[in-house]
Amino acid sequence: MAVDPPASTSEQLVEWAHGVAASARAGGSPRSSLRLLDADSLHLTLCFLGSRPVGEIDALAAALAPHAEQSCELSVGAPLWLPPRRPHALAVEVHDHDGELQRIHERVQAALCGASAWRPERRRFRPHITLARVRRSERSTREQPLPATPWLSFQPQAIVLYRSWLTPAGASYEALASSELAVAGR
Repeated sequence: MAVDPPASTSEQLVEWAHGVAASARAGGSPRSSLRLLDADSLHLTLCFLGSRPVGEIDALAAALAPHAEQSCELSVGAPLWLPPRRPHALAVEVHDHDGELQRIHERVQAALCGASAWRPERRRFRPHITLARVRRSERSTREQPLPATPWLSFQPQAIVLYRSWLTPAGASYEALASSELAVAGR
């Protein structure tokens, strides 16, 4: 389950990530091995479901319907490597200034638990958008500081249930269901 940034936000984040990769290639940094994601693949995961039985898809999708939430104002924060010690991904933090995204996360988690045998991860919710994957052979903790991210804010439009398809080129995402978020001023 995820929310998507608007296309313009995704495109600006991808442009920033391309700049990071280009400067890394020029400097011979391990960052030169980044596998950048396409703008249409960017999302903010609310709940990672992992491998679920196909028979649960309808119940998981139905869990969205009664939970039309109020959208929230989010902003892009600092770049970060995840996990910090041996990074697998380059991401940007997402700030939830009024705590509404945290509340959406909690309500979606509860709905998913009620609709299936899925149970949430124990780690705390850390809103972020992944921009690139790090090749295994190049994972290093000795990276130079990352450049500042562009100042961006956005309101997600919907909660989306995605199915991910893994290929040698990376994951692709198929939207299976969505629930519109009520956006202030509309």
